Amino acid sequence: MNSYQKINNIVGWLIFIVASGVYISTIEPVASFWDCAEFIASAYKLQVPHPAGAPMFLLIGRMFSMFAASDVESVGFAVNLVSALSSGFTILFLFWSINLLAHKIMGIKVGEADSAQTLRIILAGAIGSLAFTFSDSFWWSAVEAEVYAMSSFLIALVFWAMLKWDVIEEEAQANRWLILIAYIIGLSIGVHLLNIVALPALGLIYYFKKYPKVTFKGVVYALLISSGILILIWQFIILGLPGLIGKFEIFFVNTIGLPFGSGALIFGIILLGAFGYGIYWSAKTSRINLNTFLLGLSFIIIGYSSYFVVLIRSQYNPPIDQNNPENVMNLLSYLNRDQYGSRPLLSGQYFDAEVISQEKGAPIYTKGEDEYEITDYKIETKYDPKRTTILPRMYSAAPGHAEEYRRWTGLRQNEKPNFTDNLVFMFRYQLGHMYFRYLMWNYAGRESDIEGAGWKTMFADNSDLPEQIKENKARNNFWMLPFILGIVGLLYHAKKDEKGFSVVGLFFILTGVALILYLNSPATEPRERDYIYVGSYYAFAFWIGFGVLGLATAFEKALKNPKVASIAAGVLCLIVPGIMAAEGYDDHDRSDRYFSVDAARNYLASCAPNAILFTGGDNDTFPLWFIQEVEGFRTDVRVIVLSYFNTDWYVNQMRQNSYDSEPIPMSLSEEQVKQGGLNDYLPYMSNSGIKGAIPIDRYLDLIRKNNPSLQIPTSVGKYNMLPSKTLTMAIDTNQVKSLGLIPEDKKQFMVDRMTWNVKGNGLEKKDLMILDIMNENNWERPIYFNTTSLNGVKMDLRKYVIQEGLTYRLLPIEKPNVNAEFVNTDVMYNNLMNDFSFTNTADPEVYYNQNYRNFFLNHRSVYASLATSLVQEGQDEKAVEVVDYIMKTISPEAVPMDITGLDFAQVYFATGNDEKGLALVEGMWKDNYELFNYLIDHELPYMSRERQISIAVLSQIVQILRQYDLNEKALEYQDEIRVLYEKM
Repeated sequence: MNSYQKINNIVGWLIFIVASGVYISTIEPVASFWDCAEFIASAYKLQVPHPAGAPMFLLIGRMFSMFAASDVESVGFAVNLVSALSSGFTILFLFWSINLLAHKIMGIKVGEADSAQTLRIILAGAIGSLAFTFSDSFWWSAVEAEVYAMSSFLIALVFWAMLKWDVIEEEAQANRWLILIAYIIGLSIGVHLLNIVALPALGLIYYFKKYPKVTFKGVVYALLISSGILILIWQFIILGLPGLIGKFEIFFVNTIGLPFGSGALIFGIILLGAFGYGIYWSAKTSRINLNTFLLGLSFIIIGYSSYFVVLIRSQYNPPIDQNNPENVMNLLSYLNRDQYGSRPLLSGQYFDAEVISQEKGAPIYTKGEDEYEITDYKIETKYDPKRTTILPRMYSAAPGHAEEYRRWTGLRQNEKPNFTDNLVFMFRYQLGHMYFRYLMWNYAGRESDIEGAGWKTMFADNSDLPEQIKENKARNNFWMLPFILGIVGLLYHAKKDEKGFSVVGLFFILTGVALILYLNSPATEPRERDYIYVGSYYAFAFWIGFGVLGLATAFEKALKNPKVASIAAGVLCLIVPGIMAAEGYDDHDRSDRYFSVDAARNYLASCAPNAILFTGGDNDTFPLWFIQEVEGFRTDVRVIVLSYFNTDWYVNQMRQNSYDSEPIPMSLSEEQVKQGGLNDYLPYMSNSGIKGAIPIDRYLDLIRKNNPSLQIPTSVGKYNMLPSKTLTMAIDTNQVKSLGLIPEDKKQFMVDRMTWNVKGNGLEKKDLMILDIMNENNWERPIYFNTTSLNGVKMDLRKYVIQEGLTYRLLPIEKPNVNAEFVNTDVMYNNLMNDFSFTNTADPEVYYNQNYRNFFLNHRSVYASLATSLVQEGQDEKAVEVVDYIMKTISPEAVPMDITGLDFAQVYFATGNDEKGLALVEGMWKDNYELFNYLIDHELPYMSRERQISIAVLSQIVQILRQYDLNEKALEYQDEIRVLYEKM
């Protein structure tokens, strides 16, 4: 026992050091894109991120960030370190868990293995855990500040703890482990909810130990009871407790008239009393199972209490305070993730189903002055019952989703989907594309980092691969060896230990296929979602380890020597994690990558002092929050997320100070922007009495006065309407001139009235608030939009914006050509050449995935716009300087040249730098010709966008060469395009 335990501990900690070392060496030193930047900013100052908040993760992140208190630029690394170490511990507990189950496979008790058996067990655990160490999705989450790494650690810890409980024979000591498991599950709620999904698998472990004589009926009961505990935790604790507290609050505050918080306090006293008495009575009467159960529930609630951080911190109104969950009713909405809506699960509509009615559902309460007030109702949408189905998979009517449903199922344009199509979509897209493809990414290999890329088969012909796919660092080929070894282990496990196989198999299904069915992914996602199913990849790693046992057993029959057989199997199978590490290191190494934060700095540097900057959504906003909250950069700029501006809580937050930013000028009151009020949506209703454009000051005045002439009834309440689709705003030209807003060379474009059209059939609250800000601001604070927000506004303001960097400034000047970029060259030149930051963006050793490359495209595009405008102004020398600078700063060797290279080439040709221009177009021609030629021969639907871009680039190159009288080269390229078209 002691010998095995010592070896098990030493090797386990060595593997922890290896895994943690790999993750720390590849960690991103700053905030990554998507949610990571928000989590780091929120952890650093304990703020309130998007639902459901992850308060436990934030608390630990805050603790780690304190080690970087003297150097704010290290805060990102410090919080990222939470994920790296959490992932290292995941590998440690995976190693120990594989070893515990390996004992059962080999039919020996823990500690009774001889030296040959110990060697075999240790090798199995090492290879299985190391394979998971270098798996694509897990490694990805291990080097950034997301909740998935810590969630994986807690899953691994719970699973290991349950296996430890399984081998403890003394009941009192074993029950302590059950209580520990309950506490870990409670803590995990404050990180991510994935942990509770594994409960039915843990229930099987409990059943197999307590009832050695296994029956089918017993297994069913065990699964039902453990599933019931899962539902109990989800419905009674996670959602139920806040819901009950809410009911107590409404009763004691609204009905009895007690102060706010009284209902929550009384409920807390009752809950504590009930659990306290139940635990005391069950202990006194020796009801051990009941006592353990009540203690377990109590510790889950204690772990869940980390959510008090959300409630407490929200009451201090920090700058990041999503959903403003500062009271019980708001917290309930926050925990329910109400802002994200819901998806049908067991029954629901097809995407083409007509809405037959919309009815008021449950009331939504908001804290008023003396009581909770009903401010809105949840909307229950009723669909045509003839177009509903069980297990709905093709349900979303969002823009573009119908086309994707048809593409995946082969439906013709006007053909109605049926249940067979529903199942086809489930198997082809949800299970195939959104799960099995990801599983094979991790254990077979990946074609590239292009969104939608498939997995690598063992013997695929790569002889004709274009350079940009062949050299893509995310193109990893594991030769399917991890997957094959896992299948060997799966079969061996099923043969040798049916009980253990059922536990791991159920865990694998629950965190994979079952989760896919529950989440019910729509036809498109904003990014790849492989990280969600990492629990399933974790379970598969067990079978990779058991594959070593299977091979060792087979070798033993041939070699007749257990030790030699184990060593031979171990050495052979070490190829698996070895090839995974070698192939995956370059595309998981983020150690020199800073561009996410540089991009945020560049957006803010594009704005004048005290600006208001509208952004479109999460990915282009969270890095800006990070750079302001953590590094304190340009806190005078108020960032407004357009998608959040449809909510009352966010509009009201803009009325507060935020560091160096004064409150946003707005005239509409809190009452007029509340959810469920008159201004959530303002539909267009034609009015024969109104001709032409309506002035926004008069329109806003009518809204402020709640003028009944604007109000129209609908099935779900009243709305203010929009009487014209053309809006206008008078300009105080004297005010504009006194502020010196108009560039000298643009003064001829100044207007005394701005007039624009509304896009679509009405305005959303966010659009109304922009109108209010424009009207109240009186040009005193600069107003900017980024590209996504300018496209997201339901008003055609594009003709009144001028580019000053990565942002567009709203000014009372009308562009001479609405479809062309309009540039303030002096300001933009200073911003781009002096104030923009680029770290390691010329280094070809630094890996930038597709998401980063898209941000590089945005940056290159603004340099192209500046250079083109400088050429038009006759400033050729400056134009070439700009292009040379960005070509050197974001080198094509580090970041492959995108379509903006055509604009750079035109600048070179227009300024007489034909040699540079030709070198650029020839390189782009080679890359795009190879790619398009390859895509003609290979049916890759996920690369349809790349195919369209490639042929567009090739055609434009020919046009550019002709434009600058390089006809010989143009004819040569034209002939090559003709050959491509003949192949199509």
